[in-house]
Amino acid sequence: MTEPRSIRRVVTGHDDRHVAKVILDAPATNAKFPGHGVVSTLIWSSDRTPADIAVGTAVEDMGTRILGTPPPPRGTRFAIIDFPAGAPSRMHRTESLDYVIVMAGAIDMDMDASTVHLKAGDVMVQRGTNHAWVNRSGAPARLAFVLIDAAPIGIGTAVAPSGQS
Repeated sequence: MTEPRSIRRVVTGHDDRHVAKVILDAPATNAKFPGHGVVSTLIWSSDRTPADIAVGTAVEDMGTRILGTPPPPRGTRFAIIDFPAGAPSRMHRTESLDYVIVMAGAIDMDMDASTVHLKAGDVMVQRGTNHAWVNRSGAPARLAFVLIDAAPIGIGTAVAPSGQS
């Protein structure tokens, strides 16, 4: 498999004079390797809503936090995940509202009794369903995920809270 290309991460903010500026421009380095060649790179997270976007350039790099699969309680998790061709996945569910964008390639999302096929440019709103991502194509797939903490729906067993995945 080809190594996934690096992800440039540009973070903006305001200096002490309230001038908008870039405060971080560097490759995202907080990558996890859950198996089968899959690479999950955390881009940013928040630990509350509304999120802290206070003025100042000395902000915590929320992309360096160690998180599990779900977002932090009352927070968000933004990650890019690369799935190599043929990569299997495990069935799982998070108590979250997920926005999923297929950036490159194609992938299937298996659910309890159905499968949806997604290709580059497709988007999905995933609402706490049991699912597994499976790349049945002959090429790598890159997806962007924004997970937003949600109220429990009371069915099945969700993935453990942040830090325990």
